[in-house]
Amino acid sequence: MAGRSYRFLRRLMAVVCLLSVAALPAGSSGAGPAGSTRIRVLQMNLCNSGMAGCYTGRSVTEASTVIRTEKPGLVALNEVCEGDVDALERTMADVHTGGTVVAAFKAARNRRTGGPYRCLNGQAYGVGLLAHIPAPYGGHTVHSGIYPMQDATDPEERAWLCVDATGALYACTTHLAYTSPVLALAQCAYLLGTAIPLVRLRDPHQPAVLSGDLNLRHGGSPDVRSCVPSDYLHIHDGAVQQLMATGGFTVHSSRSVGMGGTTDHASFLVTLTADRRRSRSH
Repeated sequence: MAGRSYRFLRRLMAVVCLLSVAALPAGSSGAGPAGSTRIRVLQMNLCNSGMAGCYTGRSVTEASTVIRTEKPGLVALNEVCEGDVDALERTMADVHTGGTVVAAFKAARNRRTGGPYRCLNGQAYGVGLLAHIPAPYGGHTVHSGIYPMQDATDPEERAWLCVDATGALYACTTHLAYTSPVLALAQCAYLLGTAIPLVRLRDPHQPAVLSGDLNLRHGGSPDVRSCVPSDYLHIHDGAVQQLMATGGFTVHSSRSVGMGGTTDHASFLVTLTADRRRSRSH
């Protein structure tokens, strides 16, 4: 067991070393304090369906500016149209030279039609992911689904999305039900207890990061911590945006990033650190 633990941690640190090159702002090193590496994760809820009261039509442009400024390695996108993911994928490609930018989108389902829930502009509406994977790129697989538990009075059926970047990491996002915290907690428990473990069957040792608007709060009723596995790292923005990650990471820093009034959620930027010295001691 000790040998397996050592091999896993050594592999985890190698993966994070790869990601950290893409994850830090210009002028920053891939290493933090001596012997550590970092990855920056940016959580965004852009309220861009065109139907909600928080819609301004300007949040995608602002999101592009934030991505150019912060240069995250991983971006989780909630409340977006499919074309928004395409536009921000181009921004990520401009920001990161070399390597591969991976983009994925999953539409929420329309209960009434059985098809994709749609933005006012007719595009599919849902959640998205952007990730920059430095060379060598080993391919990727997209996994997604619609939660089996939904609010029968809400025509929008919520979805989850994961990208398996082979040899690098599993990245996941979701936007949980807003009509009932109890339902949101049940969806969270399904995602972390069933969906993500199934996605990770290919390589259970590959690290995973989940970031999303869970419509649950730390210290709320119910408490978001009720659905977080005991071996996961967990951090939040003081409201409903949450980040969780499998073992091997600590939080180096976190902060809200203003969106200039273009959406009703500030973005949430988290820098994760993995300590290579500690891994070698195992």
